[in-house]
Amino acid sequence: MRHVVIMAGGSGTRFWPASRAAHPKQFLKIGGDRSLLEQTVDRVVGTVGPAQVWVVTGAVHAEHAQEACPSLPKGNVLVEPTGRNTAACIGWATHVILAKDPAAQIAVLPADHYLADVPSFLHHLDAAFAAAEHEIVLFGIVPTRPETGYGYIQRGEKRGEKKGQAVHAVRRFVEKPDQATALGYLSSGDYLWNSGMFVFPAQVMRDEVAAHLPELHQGLLGLLAAPDQIGAIYPKLPSISIDYGVMERSQRCLVMPAAFAWSDVGSWDAAMEVYPADSQGNVLLGDAMALEVQRSYVDARSGRKIAVVGLEDVIVVDSPDAVLVMRRGRSQDVKQIVDLLKQSGKKELL
Repeated sequence: MRHVVIMAGGSGTRFWPASRAAHPKQFLKIGGDRSLLEQTVDRVVGTVGPAQVWVVTGAVHAEHAQEACPSLPKGNVLVEPTGRNTAACIGWATHVILAKDPAAQIAVLPADHYLADVPSFLHHLDAAFAAAEHEIVLFGIVPTRPETGYGYIQRGEKRGEKKGQAVHAVRRFVEKPDQATALGYLSSGDYLWNSGMFVFPAQVMRDEVAAHLPELHQGLLGLLAAPDQIGAIYPKLPSISIDYGVMERSQRCLVMPAAFAWSDVGSWDAAMEVYPADSQGNVLLGDAMALEVQRSYVDARSGRKIAVVGLEDVIVVDSPDAVLVMRRGRSQDVKQIVDLLKQSGKKELL
C-alpha cells in the first residue's frame, strides 16, 4: 500500500508571536482557513486513505495534532517523547509501517509547507510512487528565482520517466548559497530546490538507515521490540537529519523535477507571498486597515483593530499578548527576539 508520513515537529520560532512552543507553525492558519497541518492531511487523505496517513509529532503537541487530524486512527499519530531530528522520525515511522505492511511505499511530507496547486502536486506524488520501485525519489522544485534560503539538488543524467514526469540521478546536494551562487544555479538549469519531500519503498529506507546509520538502526529495532520502553530508548537515538545521515551518502537517490507552486513558508515574508495582494501590494488579514500603505503585511486575526498609516514594506502581526512590527526582509531576525525573550526569562511569551 501507499502510505504518507507527515512530519509535524519543530518550534517555528520565526513565526513569533503567532507561533509559540505549544502552538508552533504547523498549527497556524497560513494561506487558508485550515492550519498547515490540516491542509497537508487534507491533500493526501483522499488519495491514500486515512488508515495510511501517519503524523509524527512531539509529546507537547500530541493532543493538538490528534484534534487537528480527527479522520486518522488514533494509533497513526506517533508521539516522540523528545525530538531527535528527521532521521529518527522517518526511521521510526518506516519501521512501524513495515511491521504492518512489508511491501509499503512511503511518502514523507513536512506538515508546514504550503502548496497552491494541489492537483499538480498529487500528479507528481502519483508519478513518484510509480518511480520509487527500488530508489528514494526526491521532489526537486524547479526554481523561479535565485533563492538563498533553500538548499539545492544538482540533477544528473535522466534515468527514466513515469506518468510524464522525468527522474534524474542526483549529482550532489548543496547548502543554501549566496546570491551570486544562486544566480548561477538558476541560469544553469541543473539545480532544483530541495523541497524536503520524497517517496521510497519502506524496505529501501530501512536498508539505507541500516547501512549509513547503524546505531540508529539498532536503536529502532530495540524500540520495535519493546515499544513500551519508548521513553527510555527514543531519547538515546542519534540526532541527525535524514539529508546528512542518508540522502547525501546513499547511491539510491533519484530526483524528480517538479514545477508545482510550493513554499516552505519559512518566515513572515514568505507567508505574505501565499496571499493575494491588493492594488497597493498589501495583504490585510482580520480586522486590519491601511491608509497610504504599500507592500505591507498586516495580520490582525487575533481580534483587535489594527490600523497602519503612511508606511511601506512593513510586517505587523498581532497576538493577544504581543505585537511584532518589522521591516520586510528582516523575518530571519525574529528568532533573535525569541532568544532575547528566553534570556530575559519571559517564558509566558514563548
